[in-house]
Amino acid sequence: MTRIIAGAAGSLTLGVPDAGTRPTSERVRESLFGALDAADAVSDAAVLDLYAGSGALGLEAVSRGAASADLVERAPKAAKVAEQNARAVGRSVPQAALRVHRAAADAFLRQGATRWDLVFIDPPYDLSDDELTATLTLLTPRLTPDALVVLERSSRSPEPSLPAGLVVERSKRYGDTTLWWVGAG
Repeated sequence: MTRIIAGAAGSLTLGVPDAGTRPTSERVRESLFGALDAADAVSDAAVLDLYAGSGALGLEAVSRGAASADLVERAPKAAKVAEQNARAVGRSVPQAALRVHRAAADAFLRQGATRWDLVFIDPPYDLSDDELTATLTLLTPRLTPDALVVLERSSRSPEPSLPAGLVVERSKRYGDTTLWWVGAG
């Protein structure tokens, strides 16, 4: 079971795709959002959730006061679940702009001109480092000047190779998962 932890939609149960995704554990999300709230990184933010799966990360941010969230998921079944979850959260946070995009991450980043303040990237653990760097390269010009990117990877993965314009600010390990905080700088 996955649920929204806090905010306007707190305790709302979210659907989770049957297969093909790896939802971020509630323990990791609770720790992450505690740190994001303390850094005042969520309030009124434009949020992007790449490889969104159920959309739990982007929707948690909206529940906690983000102005908008773009949830990007390529897998049709997962995107359908994200759409259902976005509608449910939208009922609790009607002022937020929630959009689900059925697209591959890189294809989505090549279109439009939207810029984001807070980005969650939780790709499949088997995504290669080169593929991740390519995605980050496409993302960089779409970030606001003080944007924060939270990258979730396997703890066995090396530190991400970042394109110019991004720097690792810190990392935190949670068992098999490591969160990398990457700043636009």
